[in-house]
Order: sequence, then C-alpha cells, then structure tokens
Amino acid sequence: MSERVRAGVVGVGNMGRHHARVYSELPGVELVGVADADPDRAAEVAAEFDTTARDRDALLARADAVSVAVPTRFHEAVARAAIDAGTDILVEKPFVTDPEVGRDILADAREADCLVGVGHVERYNPAVVALRDVMVEADPIAFAARRQGPPVDRDSVDSVVFDLMIHDIDVICSLTDEPVTDVAAAGAADGGHVVAQLQFADGRVASLTASRVTQERVRDLAVTAEDCHVEVDYIDQSVEIHRHSLPEYVAADGDVRYRHESVIERPTVETGEPLKNELSSFADAVRERTEPETTGEDGIRAVELAERIEAAIARDADVTPAEVSSP
Repeated sequence: MSERVRAGVVGVGNMGRHHARVYSELPGVELVGVADADPDRAAEVAAEFDTTARDRDALLARADAVSVAVPTRFHEAVARAAIDAGTDILVEKPFVTDPEVGRDILADAREADCLVGVGHVERYNPAVVALRDVMVEADPIAFAARRQGPPVDRDSVDSVVFDLMIHDIDVICSLTDEPVTDVAAAGAADGGHVVAQLQFADGRVASLTASRVTQERVRDLAVTAEDCHVEVDYIDQSVEIHRHSLPEYVAADGDVRYRHESVIERPTVETGEPLKNELSSFADAVRERTEPETTGEDGIRAVELAERIEAAIARDADVTPAEVSSP
C-alpha cells in the first residue's frame, strides 16, 4: 500500500459526518468519498469536505478503508460488503446486534485479509490514555462510571445501555482482563436511566450509570486502588490522583470538627480530540497492516456484556415486590 491511505465513510449522519471531517484533516489520509442512503445528505457532506458522494459499492471499490457509521442494524450488511470488496473497516459502536454475527464477520475478514476495528472512541480520550499510565503501578479494586445527560434531539433506536453505557463497559474491560462473573442491573424512566453492578472473577467490582434523563451532562470514571483513588473527567480530559488520605478530628474554638486531607496529583494530559486520535490510529494500522488498537473481539466483548446487563434489567423488572419482601 502507498503511504497515503484512501479512506471513506459509509453513513454520514451525526457521527459519520465527523468521521468524514477528521479523515479530511488527517495527514497521510485522503478522503476519497462518502456514501449514504440519503443521496442529498451524502452530496452535502461531500461538498463540505471537498470529496465525492458515491454509491456504497463504488466507494468500497475505491477506498483502502472505510468507517461504517450507519445505524447498528445495518452494520452486518455493510461490513460484509466491505470485506467482499477487500476493504478494511472501522465499525462504529456497538459493533453488531448479535455476537455470533460478529464472530462470523471476523472469520470472513481474516480469510480476506481485511482489518476490523471498532469505534469505541473513549479509549482514545487523552484522559483515559493517561489513566492507563497510572494503572501500570496501581492495583484496582473498584470502578465507578457515570455517563449521564438530558434527552438528546437525535434519533437513536439503541437502548441507553448500547448507546451510552457501552462506552464505559469497553473502557473498564480494557483496564482488566478478568471475565465478569456476575451482573445485576435495574432501570428507571422507561429504560432511560440504568444502573449496573459487575463482579469480576478476581473480586473487583464496577458500578455503571447511564442516563438520558439527567439534567446535567456528566462523563466520568473513578478507580479505587489499594494506595490511591483516581478520578477521570472525560469532558475536561483531566485526571486527579488522591493519595495519602489523612482523616482526623480537630478541636477549633471549642468545637470538634472532622477534617480530611489528602495529596492530590494532577498528571499532565495532552488534550486532543478522541475521534481524531482513534481514526489516526486506525489509519496507521491500515498503512502498516497491524491489528487495530480496538479490535473486533473487543467490540464483541462489549456487546456480550451489554446483553447481560439488559437481561439483568429484564429479570429485575419481572420480580414483584412480594417476591423481594422479607418473610
């Protein structure tokens, strides 16, 4: 392959449009076209980023790699068409609706020598990159993630678990190789607010909250370890490490008060756009013929765990108050 990667985007709605923008800005990448079920939208995005609107098959034949940013239910069809054309793919999250379909896609891709990446963009958030450096010397005990905000004015048929919580599922799974042994979850607001509890095989635990009905936008992750507590803010792209906590009671003006002090470290985080980091990494993998940083297997693991969380929500909803009351 030449040093210049010919990239395209299939599906240029809300997210796909940003893929087109980033490809048009990346050095060493040429945006050779976009495709969409709505020809007018494809033409509009193509004009905005100085490329060509093409039908899907023509784009797959011309591009070395494409982002698949169509609605989730169409991921399989586009991925298979790309593999048939010998085109590498980055599939937006969630990878597939059925893990078995995902495994079949990966088997076909290996046979065709096509790369498959999955668009779990928070992996490329500079704050998460910095967190991984911290975790090299820390032994996590527990994770707590919140991804909350008010209702959005975009259409999404994916549930709050598959649309929002799956980001944190992937990030936490990237921080531990241990399998999840137990899942508990409950939902409120007709599924618009979900809380899940995970237990890992090594005893670690995770709490995840995702919401489309919270009147404050929150994107954060806390990691409790043996000797520190780490707080990550995805929005601010910041990391705080709390160490050497010193709780004590002190006397002041005749009153006894509680005081809590700790040493707070704020490592330098090189801020930047996570999507640009993600697509740059994918383009490098395409150019160098190496495995994408976020693999199809990673995407399947996240989908399987999201399915278990939704099954736990369904089980919780089936339990009546009489069944959980004390004898």
